[in-house]
Amino acid sequence: MISPVELFVGLRYLRAKRRTRFVSFITLISLLGIALGVAALIVILSVMNGFEGELRSRLLSMSAHGHVAEPGGATPRWRFLQEEVASEPGVAAAAPYVEMEGIIQSGRDLEPVIVHGIVPEFENAMSGDVINLLEGSLDSLQPGSRNMILGRLLAYDLGVRLGDNVVLLIPRPTGDGSLEPRLERFVLSGVFEAGLQEHDSVLALANARDAAGVLDIGDSMTAVRFRADDVMAAPLISAQLVERLGDDVVASDWTIENASYFRAIRLEKMMMSLILSLIIGVAAFNIVASLVMVVTDKTNDIAVLRTLGMKAGGVVRVFFVQGAVIGWAGVAIGVLLGVVLAINVPVIAPMLEQWFGFQIMPGDVYYVTRIPSELEVADVVTIAVAAFVLTSLATLYPARRAALVNPAAALRYE
Repeated sequence: MISPVELFVGLRYLRAKRRTRFVSFITLISLLGIALGVAALIVILSVMNGFEGELRSRLLSMSAHGHVAEPGGATPRWRFLQEEVASEPGVAAAAPYVEMEGIIQSGRDLEPVIVHGIVPEFENAMSGDVINLLEGSLDSLQPGSRNMILGRLLAYDLGVRLGDNVVLLIPRPTGDGSLEPRLERFVLSGVFEAGLQEHDSVLALANARDAAGVLDIGDSMTAVRFRADDVMAAPLISAQLVERLGDDVVASDWTIENASYFRAIRLEKMMMSLILSLIIGVAAFNIVASLVMVVTDKTNDIAVLRTLGMKAGGVVRVFFVQGAVIGWAGVAIGVLLGVVLAINVPVIAPMLEQWFGFQIMPGDVYYVTRIPSELEVADVVTIAVAAFVLTSLATLYPARRAALVNPAAALRYE
């Protein structure tokens, strides 16, 4: 425990005298460096969390949180599976669908396409799955209508407008193991924009019956997909469905299907954290330097304290108090500043753009035109604790050096 005397002496050494003002200046720089590093870490991680959330919402705007299917490609028992999935705790809605890959043509233009055959009445219950339609409506996708809704970029690349015909080419397996092309004509009845190139440039929506007819799978569907009340619970729900329904079904979720995206974001967050942690590290070294100079300047004072009966451990705690106050004050200021900035990033960024006359993320280049921010308490606590530990460790060497001062040698020439 730190005694009142040790606390008083440690805090007293923080006050600058005329001959130690340079040391106090270094101390101030150390405190500001720690505050800047902590604040920068909190703001950057909050922005990265915001981009991760934005990416997740855009990815899931056109895909469900998970899906369940029977092995083999077709799911004849989709009605049974839909009822079972919908009854699972935590599932908000479930809908059957047909998925197929192929090539879409308009005139001489050919583009790869992924077609989702949907049932509009079920799809309307999948609130997150009903994307922002720029033109047309999901209600146009009725059985036998041969209507299709394309992503905005896909429609642009094909040069088609509402009412134009497009030709869908789907390769189908034959009895001898080879593939034969199947050509079907559809009418463009709508255009959507999900805000993600992976969807807007390759995805098309059609009625599930029309899509099943192209694949010749009769009344079957490809799978049943579901939307969870909590998106983060989707992996657990998928595992519970497989455990309950047995080996007759296979399940997947959005964390598996989009693992590469979020792995890249986690890697970026880790690298940004390591780089910005160097700021705190440099500030911690400044604490070491300033305390070493204080120890050198206070050698005689240390000798007097030792002569008066203070033990080596007491001297260590005196200088630990001084370094800890510097570090912890910097961390507290940094946490406060970082939290305020992270919460107000959506307000501060437009102000900076207006003041300096430029746009950080122009709409003609990026899908996301604003800088999102999502402050997480766990990140703030982790950064604060790590900075507390680092700055506390920085005081140990100068404190130990002060404890090794020999009183007799220090006072010999006084």
